[in-house]
Order: sequence, then C-alpha cells, then structure tokens
Amino acid sequence: MNNEELKITIFTDGSSRGNPGPGGWGAVVVTNGIKTEVAELGGGEKHTTNNRMELTAAVEAISHVSKMLASRSESKSESKNLSLLINTDSSYVINGITKWIAGWKKNNWKTKAKQDVLNKDLWMKLDSCVADHHVQWRYVGGHIGILGNERCDHIATAFADGRTVKLYRGKLSNYDLLNILDVSHDEGALIQKKSSSSRSNAKAYSYISMVGGIIETHRTWAECEKRVKGVKGARYKKSFSRENEEEVIGEFEAF
Repeated sequence: MNNEELKITIFTDGSSRGNPGPGGWGAVVVTNGIKTEVAELGGGEKHTTNNRMELTAAVEAISHVSKMLASRSESKSESKNLSLLINTDSSYVINGITKWIAGWKKNNWKTKAKQDVLNKDLWMKLDSCVADHHVQWRYVGGHIGILGNERCDHIATAFADGRTVKLYRGKLSNYDLLNILDVSHDEGALIQKKSSSSRSNAKAYSYISMVGGIIETHRTWAECEKRVKGVKGARYKKSFSRENEEEVIGEFEAF
C-alpha cells in the first residue's frame, strides 16, 4: 500500500486515581486508507500518575502504528512520509514533545535545576517513537463531548479502576462510534465547563509544591505552606481544576 494513501488519526488519554495511584491509559487509532480500520488500545498500572498515563497512551499508540507498518512490509523511508495526527487533552504531553524536549536533550535529559527530567524513561521512548514519523499534535478539550476523547477516557478510567473493557479492532463500518473522526464538541458541555472553571477562580482546587525535585499536591494552603515555608528553592502554585492541576504538575516536572 502507498503510504500517501494512508491517513492515521489517533486519540489518547490517561487517568489516575490519586497522583500517584492506580492508573490507566486509552488510545483509539483510526487508519484511513483503502479501507478504514479502527484499533482500540488500553492498559493500566497499579502505582502511577496521570501524566505518566498520558505519555504512555501516546507511546503505545505510535508504537502500534510502527508495528502495523512493519507487518505490511512498509519501508522506513516510506513511513517517514506518513503523517500522524494525535489528538490529546494533555497540554503536558504537547508542550513536552514540541517545546521542552529540545532543551532536555541538549542538557542530557536534565532540567534547568540540574535534576533528571521527571518521566525521563517515557519521554525518551516518545522521542524515539516520533523519530520515524511526521507527527502533528492537536489539543482537544476533555469532557466536552468529543467522541474520540470520551472513548479514550472511558478506556483509561476502566483500567484505572480495574474494570474489564472490551477493546474493538476492525472496520470503521462495524464500529459503534462511526463519527469517531468528528472533533466538534458539545456546546452545552463546554459552557458548563467554562462556567465551572469561572466559579472556581475564587477557590483553589489544590495547591502544588515542589521541594528538592519532589512534587506533592495539597488540598489546603496550610498543608502547602507548611511544606514550602522557609525552604530555599521551593516552588508552589495554586490550581483551579483537575486539568489545571495536571498542567501545573507538568510545568514543575519540566523545569
């Protein structure tokens, strides 16, 4: 098959019950060529973080594509001409792979604080995965009705909770979500989410602290203050939602 005829769209998501805690990841890979096929992927770990699961979902999805191409005897040079579009609600993953990673590699996988990059093992895997493909990254909002994101979230949370989930592989025509490639969102869900975020501005969702390269989340300022007060080099920040908490943790992990 000519790779120019292949268009691969991927949705990914990660979840953890606690940070760290039990976690799961999910991905949906849609290959649109001579025939359109869908492959759902997923897995979990007993002790992990949300950001590790977001990264794992991306790594596993791209690895699946590489294995698929290899099984079809596609050459490496041809696979470099293949464009992958990855949809994720993780700013941490997108910023890391498109902005931060160049500096990390230049500094031998060290942050500006001379600490090992957190989740270094997964970032190195992701860096290796994308080297063989032209990858486009697109941010999609979570929990606003985008079918691919919602399905990945269902898979990820099922694995995080230890529940059984049936993963589909087959033709798009037999798939329950025929409009999986539609990334339009539910206006009502988006308005509700923005409204919820606005209400939370006066009240913190959590406080994040980093001391000696170790990140912790706190539900009250008193807990956070106790950890950082008087500690040289300590960092702390308030978050206003679960998604915002993940972004802050990602920023701390990066630098």
